[in-house]
Amino acid sequence: MSDVYRIFGSELSPYSVKVRSYFRYKGIAHEWIPRNAAVEEEFKKYAKLPIIPLVVTPEEMALQDSTPIMEFMEALFPEPSIHSEDPTLAFLSALIEEFGDEWGNKWMFHYRWAREVDQISAAERIARSMLPDLDGEQLQGVVDMVRQRMAGRVWFVGSSAQTAGLIEGSFVEFLSRFEAHLLNRPYLFGGRPSFGDFGVWGQLYELASDPTPGSLLRERAPRVGEWIERMIEPRCLGEFEGWPALEATLQPILTDFVGALFLPWSDANTRALADGAEEFTIELAGQAWTQKPQKYHAKSLKVLRERHETGASTAELDTILEKAGCKRYLV
Repeated sequence: MSDVYRIFGSELSPYSVKVRSYFRYKGIAHEWIPRNAAVEEEFKKYAKLPIIPLVVTPEEMALQDSTPIMEFMEALFPEPSIHSEDPTLAFLSALIEEFGDEWGNKWMFHYRWAREVDQISAAERIARSMLPDLDGEQLQGVVDMVRQRMAGRVWFVGSSAQTAGLIEGSFVEFLSRFEAHLLNRPYLFGGRPSFGDFGVWGQLYELASDPTPGSLLRERAPRVGEWIERMIEPRCLGEFEGWPALEATLQPILTDFVGALFLPWSDANTRALADGAEEFTIELAGQAWTQKPQKYHAKSLKVLRERHETGASTAELDTILEKAGCKRYLV
């Protein structure tokens, strides 16, 4: 039996490249298999859902969904750990990982499909990755189909004329805050990549590849750009830092993005699902945000709350979360 894991993914999928980066950091033997027409039959043989990434273990077990994949693999390959031994920092890292997966995806999906220049760029790359043998009119037909389909799905992440300003404003501001945080460290929590790095990185890696957000990133956040490159094949450069060293620049990120935007949105989404509502509206940063509720996000918030409840809570963590406006959404 081979000891090589197979990762079915796409260079244009933030969750796929997130998992690939994790496997590279861990030094886990793996094969990267771009999902396209040539491997679709094999993909369907293992996949329970039509989503990537799909990891097939040497024992032929199928794993899907990037966060559970990483948690499953972390139990098998605990070193080098992506979790700090400090329970406060371990939970904050998990919180930021979830923020990256969910709110960061709003940035990525919105920018990729909101403007013509980005739509064309992404649709062509997706079409070429799906059907690499096509060219000419056939390729253009697939490009047009992908562009039309995906641009019509921005509602899924809450992107609309109403929310565009908030999405783009929060992205630009996050770049500024993250740039400052990376001034004296190579990764989010110090000298080695954490759970949180992988969650945020997958989205920013994709944003860097698209014309409009990529230009913003290069102009405004060169250190973030270096971190994006570093995370393609991350390696341990030191140890995790303690909260006193991180607080000055990480607390504002927790307050202004996780506590003020992501968790209020996630909580409202969960309550809307519980009420059977077809859509919900919440005020974020003084602006109305309206969208259809999404089941997966309610599930992920439930997992985050359980993580907080079953041992993660410490006096130090409670103080940090309270200050950031996060705690009330986690209990």
